[in-house]
Amino acid sequence: MKRRNQRGLTLVELIVAFTIMLILTAMAVPLARAKVRAERERELRRALDDMRYAIDRYKDYADAGAFGPLKQGTNGYPETLDQLVEGVKLSGPKDQKRVFLRRIPRDPFTGKAEWGERSDQDDPESTSWGGQNVFDVYSKTSEKAPDGTCYCTW
Repeated sequence: MKRRNQRGLTLVELIVAFTIMLILTAMAVPLARAKVRAERERELRRALDDMRYAIDRYKDYADAGAFGPLKQGTNGYPETLDQLVEGVKLSGPKDQKRVFLRRIPRDPFTGKAEWGERSDQDDPESTSWGGQNVFDVYSKTSEKAPDGTCYCTW
């Protein structure tokens, strides 16, 4: 008795195809994770740069006397990050307000718009804020970069 042409795959062909797909998937997952981490690192750098630039611009305006006399203890730095978003009234005849940030960016590692703050009187490595002013910001994550440095030190 003759067999007709049967369609389908043999068990060996299925095992070979499944093994090839498994190998390709195993190679793709680490690459995808590395790409996601690299994107989060870029977002973190961009957020820190934006906030630090806004703090520096605020300081430049304050040093130029654009806000009137400096508040005691601030040394020309903003009192809070929110002050950069809410804006500061410029001294002068017109009621003008200067805004330095549109919004406080989200930390890509914590998922929140919360940042560690340092005043100019705090120790550079300190994780507690003295509250006098905002001189610098850092991420509150404890994750480490591939080179072993903590993202909170960036």
